Amino acid sequence: MIRDPHILSQALRALTVACFALFAVSFAVPARAAADSADYHLGTGDKIRVIVYGEDDLGGEFQIDATGQVRLPLIGQVKAGGLTAHEIETNITAALAGGYINHPRVSVEVTTYRPFYIIGEVQKPGEYPYSNGMSAASAVALAGGFTPRAVESVVYVRHQDESAEERITPNETTMVRPGDVVRVNSTAFWDVMSVLLPVATLSTFRYVVP
Repeated sequence: MIRDPHILSQALRALTVACFALFAVSFAVPARAAADSADYHLGTGDKIRVIVYGEDDLGGEFQIDATGQVRLPLIGQVKAGGLTAHEIETNITAALAGGYINHPRVSVEVTTYRPFYIIGEVQKPGEYPYSNGMSAASAVALAGGFTPRAVESVVYVRHQDESAEERITPNETTMVRPGDVVRVNSTAFWDVMSVLLPVATLSTFRYVVP
């Protein structure tokens, strides 16, 4: 048992600091995820839920069309592509306040993200639903994992509306965005074999057939 008041005071101070540090760490990840969601710019294929408080008929779930618009009751088309949920809230609020509703209160949230795509050396290439905070490693796992021919140390990601690919390491800290195309290369050995095997097969066929 500690009897020295000075030592006891220092121990209590250290314990207090440790508790605050643990508390801060426990809330760090959710806070970051919320910030990422708030900064997300919507695009074609995303779905949003619009709530107009006190006006249930004006709300609902809507999908952003190919022109980047959503068509809402009463006010018609509203720009949504390239905007955050908060910016869409502002646009809808302004439209409703322009002669329709006095002091409208509007809430917008993303309900469904547009899908992402994964191609190349994975077990099940194709289109997959996106979930918030998806990592490159999760994307590969969702597609059944790498094939035996895959380069597993790096994947290539092309973001929607961009022409250049980004080279990233497929781990839990590298994020994938909605609409991304993830490409997994084959190893150099299999690239060479894909050329040599057809040639070898053709040569064998030529010597077998009289």
